[in-house]
Amino acid sequence: MNYKIVEREGFKVVGVKREFSCENGENLIGIPKMWGDVHADGTNDLLVKLNNGKINGMLGVCVDKRGEQPELMDYWIAAEYVGDTPEGLLQFDIPASKWGVFEVHGAMQKAWKQIFSEWFPSSHYKHAGTPDLEVYPAGDPWSPDYYSEIWIPLK
Repeated sequence: MNYKIVEREGFKVVGVKREFSCENGENLIGIPKMWGDVHADGTNDLLVKLNNGKINGMLGVCVDKRGEQPELMDYWIAAEYVGDTPEGLLQFDIPASKWGVFEVHGAMQKAWKQIFSEWFPSSHYKHAGTPDLEVYPAGDPWSPDYYSEIWIPLK
């Protein structure tokens, strides 16, 4: 599992969000449908044009709400953006953090499992408790060798 440690100041993303239940894998069904919806309604194209921050690509922002509401999460489809929040989109501030940036080739689900079942137990890091990021650069996300990244906040 290839990864690097990166430190970043806080930054802003703009996009759309939905709340999902994590019970019975409902989020694993709803999130791909959400991506389909933003491609169909043109939101994805708008976010690609707005992407002017340091992270080049579309973002899936995973906000764990289980501390407040058991089994719930917010999922954002967003882009890093510097400027006033465009009408029709929401803004979310990502806090400054030390990040573990994990390379993903192909399907992301397997990489998520490996990070939490193998990497965390063998590292000296803990999850910082702030949102995780999925970074989707341009390309075909359904390709078996598609390159993407998972950014995990660390402490």
